[in-house]
Amino acid sequence: MRSGLASLLVVAGMGTASADVLSIRAEGHGGGAGGVGVAGDRKDQAFQNNARGGAYGVLVGAEILFVDAWVQHRQYNDGALLGTWTQFMTGLDLDIPVGGGAPVPGKKGEKTKAKGYIELGVGFGFGVGTDRQVDPPLNNEQVGDKGFLVEGKFGAGTNLGSALSLGVLVPVTAGYYFISGEGMTANNTGTHYQAIEAAVLVNLRLKIKVK
Repeated sequence: MRSGLASLLVVAGMGTASADVLSIRAEGHGGGAGGVGVAGDRKDQAFQNNARGGAYGVLVGAEILFVDAWVQHRQYNDGALLGTWTQFMTGLDLDIPVGGGAPVPGKKGEKTKAKGYIELGVGFGFGVGTDRQVDPPLNNEQVGDKGFLVEGKFGAGTNLGSALSLGVLVPVTAGYYFISGEGMTANNTGTHYQAIEAAVLVNLRLKIKVK
């Protein structure tokens, strides 16, 4: 993870001159996901063991230079609702334009726009899971699992316009989680587990850049 983060920072530094001061984005996701508990007293009851199959959700966020903050909500369904997961994240995100960049004939200094993009990112944050449909506002009584996680993601796609793109997103997460309630404390490891999850999602993204 350290080497990947270092590489991301190096590449990000190379592109600082063309970075956006601020951008906001909204994404719609749909595809499949799966995970597994890998350690801890409650690994067999891990949220990720049951939340497998179809996955869909939304993400909203903002980015200042390469620092990103976002909120993401995902639902898991195999014909019936398996659970929901909501996470609050911050990290680094880099978009690399693909295609374009050629001089426009007859227009000095103007270049063609990128045809697509590659996205690399890493983040960390806090998430909560439920085994039922969320009844807003989300409260602790609805939460079955919660924990701290780190996420790495790779995405690529094609630009449909100046702000809209369609692509594929592959996020991979790993975290330290707790079964909510049941005397949940840092010292009560009987409610703890560690888990990993990966997803492959179609990503419809609206990204509005503020120069």
